[in-house]
Amino acid sequence: MVAPRFADQLRALPERPGVYLMKDAAGEIIYVGKAVNLRNRVRSYFGSPLSLEPKTRQLVAHIVDFEFIVTTSEQEALILESTLVKQYQPHYNIRLKDDKHYPYLKIDLTDRWPRVYITRRVEEDGARYFGPYANSGSVRTTLDLVKKLFPWRSCTKTITGNDPRPCLDYYIKRCIAPCTSYCTKEEYDEVIRQVMLFLDGRTDDVVTELTAKMEAAAENFDFEQAAMHRDQIESLRRVTERQQMATTKPVDMDVFGLARADDEACVQVFFVRGTKVVGRDHFTLQGVRDEDDRRVLGSFLEQFYGSAVYIPRDILLPAPPADALLITTWLAQKRGRKVAITVPQRGERKKLVDLANENAKQSLEMMRVKWLADRGKTAAALEELQEELGLPAPPRRIECYDNSNIQGASPVASMVVFVDGHPLPAQYRRFKIKTVAGANDVASMAEVLRRRFKRAREHAEAAATEHAGQDRTWADLPDLVIVDGGKPQLAAAVDAMRDTGAGNIAVAGLAKENEELWLKDVSEPVVLPRNSQALYLVQRVRDEAHRFAVTYHRQVRAKSTIASRLDDIPGIGPARKRALLRKFGSVRGIREAALDDIAATAGMTRTLAESLKRTL
Repeated sequence: MVAPRFADQLRALPERPGVYLMKDAAGEIIYVGKAVNLRNRVRSYFGSPLSLEPKTRQLVAHIVDFEFIVTTSEQEALILESTLVKQYQPHYNIRLKDDKHYPYLKIDLTDRWPRVYITRRVEEDGARYFGPYANSGSVRTTLDLVKKLFPWRSCTKTITGNDPRPCLDYYIKRCIAPCTSYCTKEEYDEVIRQVMLFLDGRTDDVVTELTAKMEAAAENFDFEQAAMHRDQIESLRRVTERQQMATTKPVDMDVFGLARADDEACVQVFFVRGTKVVGRDHFTLQGVRDEDDRRVLGSFLEQFYGSAVYIPRDILLPAPPADALLITTWLAQKRGRKVAITVPQRGERKKLVDLANENAKQSLEMMRVKWLADRGKTAAALEELQEELGLPAPPRRIECYDNSNIQGASPVASMVVFVDGHPLPAQYRRFKIKTVAGANDVASMAEVLRRRFKRAREHAEAAATEHAGQDRTWADLPDLVIVDGGKPQLAAAVDAMRDTGAGNIAVAGLAKENEELWLKDVSEPVVLPRNSQALYLVQRVRDEAHRFAVTYHRQVRAKSTIASRLDDIPGIGPARKRALLRKFGSVRGIREAALDDIAATAGMTRTLAESLKRTL
């Protein structure tokens, strides 16, 4: 057991709030946690391993030393934990990807003639900050928009008001030229104030003010000034029209959605101000494997709002976060007013959270697609995989297999194909398990691989006699086969491939819990580095096989459900079943249909229709 090694340290722990830092043999911080009682919390790691979650057991196995920092309250511990996670990016923590590099927009109000510019550091220096933005592209898009809408200076020169002429920005109405004293200090400050209102999401307030100024300028026959305000108003209205209507009543809230895939998660945020979504962005988290949604969302909120410069009144989530009360109290103190964290169940707010969830899912998929599209990364991943698995060459064609069933019902399997690191959906194949009864993943995997490579052998024999078919999927042999599972699935795959003459093809079993790759005739698994391109590729291949298998299983299960409900009804044969489903679409459609409509279906009688309605 680990505990005896730390017996003296554990006894010395104080029964006070604080933060603890776990270290590995290299002295690296691998986990940061907070506790209301340091002694009780840290001791819990070194009790019986059976009481620990899988991820925690992995963590404990790597702990060689630990430190702690005492705080005055649990709330202070929460803030310190968030700060240390950002600083050290520990492997076993849920962490915002590159969070310490997120950009902000800054307006330095201590400058007599403030500008709007990008920064990656938030300081207490009297400036206004807006963000964080997910990346430089997001913040630059916003900066460009603000520059088009409001005539603030973008130059860095010292403003004296004595320049002989303004620059081009003045003539294209992108600056009101304080450098030549074409505007007063008050007029320039008003422009900056409008910029801040816009970045706060208060576009309607800006439009109202500009409308009043336009009308006043027109009354004073200052038509040039009135025209400038008119153009600003039109530009703002075009921006507003592109903003999605979110609520019927004015609100001040951030709406979050969550999507997960393996060890990564994507959080989508909608910034809702007034009645519209005035901004949106998505953020990536790592280290979420074996963590529930509550922990993922709680950790995200701590890190996101730890550096955020604005806290809204309402925060909407798809699930309650861990430490909800503590986070709510902390955010309210940071905001200076009440903050509510809710999980809406119905109405406009529930629809917004559902939309954020869908956007998070799409963003996560897009990140995956972009990674796969990067040929440099996929080439590096294949070369790394060659080296780690001891292959003679980079595995140009990879096939991955996965099973899917629910307690043995409707068992199916999938085969996905990646060529040069990219998916080849046209060559994906699906299998219904034929010879295995019940939930037996090992036997199912053996059946699928036996069928696949038997088809390859048959195709090769047919080619030799010039009778090969057009489908090359079975003829093209893989350089690497990956089966979802550990040593048992690997052993079944090796036997099946050897029996069908494919024993010379490299095969690996991917055990999901620890992402270990088991190879034949090797007693210890290959553990790819957590930040390696090869691991990322293997995970994507495995996830695609899982997705394809689950999708097919749902289709098969749905069809079997329909078949069983109708086939059990006396008098409903295949022809009548097809006619009913063609007309009403589903069993539910038949159940809800009028008796006369069912009786009017081809092949049906009124008596049979009455029997069908009673049964359904």
